[in-house]
Amino acid sequence: MAGHQKEKAIADEVHQNQILRELYLKELRTQKLHTQYHVNPLRKARFLNLIHHAAQGPRKKYPETQTESQEIGWDSEPLVNPQRDDHRLNHFRVYNDITLYKAKMWSLGDDHHK
Repeated sequence: MAGHQKEKAIADEVHQNQILRELYLKELRTQKLHTQYHVNPLRKARFLNLIHHAAQGPRKKYPETQTESQEIGWDSEPLVNPQRDDHRLNHFRVYNDITLYKAKMWSLGDDHHK
C-alpha cells in the first residue's frame, strides 16, 4: 500500500508561500516568551553554593591543576623572598651630580647644548 501512494507536488509558489505562512502563524500561536525568572526557593541554597563555587578562582576550587595551561601560573609564590634592600637582586638607578646633569640634558635634548 505504501508504494501506491502518490505525493502531492506543490504546483506554484503562491501555494507554497501560503503553507509556509500558515505554518509560521501556527508556531507564533503556540510559542510563549518567558521574561520573568526566579530561583526555586526549595533549591535556593544549592543554587547559591553553585554560584559561589563558580566565582572562586581555580586554586580555591581544585587541589591541583586541571589542565596543562593552569600549570604555568599555579604556584605564583616567588621562589626567592623579594627583599628590597638585597643588592644582589635589586639594581636601583643611582643618581650623582654628573648623572643628574646628563639625565637633564637628555630630557631636554642634546641639540640644545651644542
